Amino acid sequence: MIIITGTVDVDPERRDEALAAAEPHMRATRTLEGCLDYVWSGDPLVPGRIYVYERWTSRENLEHHFASPHYPAMRDTISGFGLRGLDVCKHRITLSEPVYDPQGQPRADFFTAED
Repeated sequence: MIIITGTVDVDPERRDEALAAAEPHMRATRTLEGCLDYVWSGDPLVPGRIYVYERWTSRENLEHHFASPHYPAMRDTISGFGLRGLDVCKHRITLSEPVYDPQGQPRADFFTAED
């Protein structure tokens, strides 16, 4: 699994407008094979900040997204609202497990057996 996370900063006065304009691209991207999550949302405490969260089942599916028309459409849409900065990274995930153990306690360590 690949997770993409990060921030995109746009003109604070136009952030909500940028997200509204980006909605069709989010909807379209979510229909792509291997897209588990694709969410761009505003930070309620930092004006102009948009958080990016994506989950993809494989590198091949992510490559398909980058080659699809949805990727440049989203990039171009967001860039049109006073792009001020971005910090977006991809993460390759090899182990996932619940935050809460069977007793309902949140755990920072990995407590299940790895397959």
